[in-house]
Amino acid sequence: MELTKEDKMLLANAEDKYDQCSSQYRITYTNFLDLRQRSLIEKHWREMNRGGSDVHLEFYGGYDDAERTVAVFLPDYAEVSDCPLCVIRIKTPAGGRKLTHRDYLGSLTGLGLKREMTGDILTVENGADIIVLEEVKDFILLNYSKAGRTTLTPEAVPLAELCIPESKTVMARDTVASLRLDNVISSAFQLSRAKAADAIRAGIVFVNSMQCEKPDMQVEEGAKLVLRGKGKAYLREVGGRTRKDRITIVIERFV
Repeated sequence: MELTKEDKMLLANAEDKYDQCSSQYRITYTNFLDLRQRSLIEKHWREMNRGGSDVHLEFYGGYDDAERTVAVFLPDYAEVSDCPLCVIRIKTPAGGRKLTHRDYLGSLTGLGLKREMTGDILTVENGADIIVLEEVKDFILLNYSKAGRTTLTPEAVPLAELCIPESKTVMARDTVASLRLDNVISSAFQLSRAKAADAIRAGIVFVNSMQCEKPDMQVEEGAKLVLRGKGKAYLREVGGRTRKDRITIVIERFV
């Protein structure tokens, strides 16, 4: 994986956060990361052999399975939940158009707020819960009143009150020639194997939040699979072989 200038700046910032935590014995954290950025920092952490350090690295987005997370550097006395995230709950007028993730994100960036200051945006019928860094909470509360023509009413609520929409999934049984990543991605997202391999090489496939660029990587039962732009799935079950010597699998795909 060739590092861009932005990648190198990201890793340098993470190193600074690590050094601050180690020398000052306090919790430190980055801005919100997408899956690729998280993967870069996690790989860098392993290559630097930080596992034996007194400082621990965890990724935290406010709830289990959050897509956007901050990298949190923890001294031994601290918990990841000490990281100062909060929830901005947005309410929209009853009976109005349901706003999409794109509506909320566009209106936030329209305020001049950088994407790395906000985490996941969880939409519901008449609003959304937006996870943000504590330091931008007051700015959003004071300035976030419109998304297009829709009036917004923001309020801060504790992270413990985060409203996580119920996920809709479908289960699908299939067979694959092997548990190579390109085979499993092809099955999970209904692509040809060639297109699945192209997506993997393009760096837009993630397994258990780690960017994977090798189509022949073996996938294990329980793996979380993300194809950027297509969604998320889990390899829930790996069964036996068919008469044609193919492996039966069960995929849970989010819709």
